[in-house]
Amino acid sequence: MNKLLLLSSLIMFCSCYQIERDCKQFKTGTFTSTIRIDDVDYISTFKRNDLIQIETFEGKTDSSTVRWINDCEVIFKTINPKNRAERKDVHLKILTTTDSSYVFEYSYVGEAKKQKGLAIKSK
Repeated sequence: MNKLLLLSSLIMFCSCYQIERDCKQFKTGTFTSTIRIDDVDYISTFKRNDLIQIETFEGKTDSSTVRWINDCEVIFKTINPKNRAERKDVHLKILTTTDSSYVFEYSYVGEAKKQKGLAIKSK
């Protein structure tokens, strides 16, 4: 009886807390993203549609093709890579969303090291 009460309490507690992930609204638009690496914030802006993302970072602009795996995960492939690192595809996963932003993690495809960031959609 005690185990049943504990199990039902856990189920009720877990069902009350759901992370919001309404990723569809972030597939297209204009965004500003912030990534913190070693206590330094890196800020970029990008515009994304169904096929391409154009990103500006530190005065340089890059374009990538966009391939959505599902509503919350996408693969970016640099269109004109200039070095070996740019030839690697990037996997991005949206972890949580609000009405105007999302928290994401990303890594090079096949690599275990992941970074996190925040993207805010422009109105």
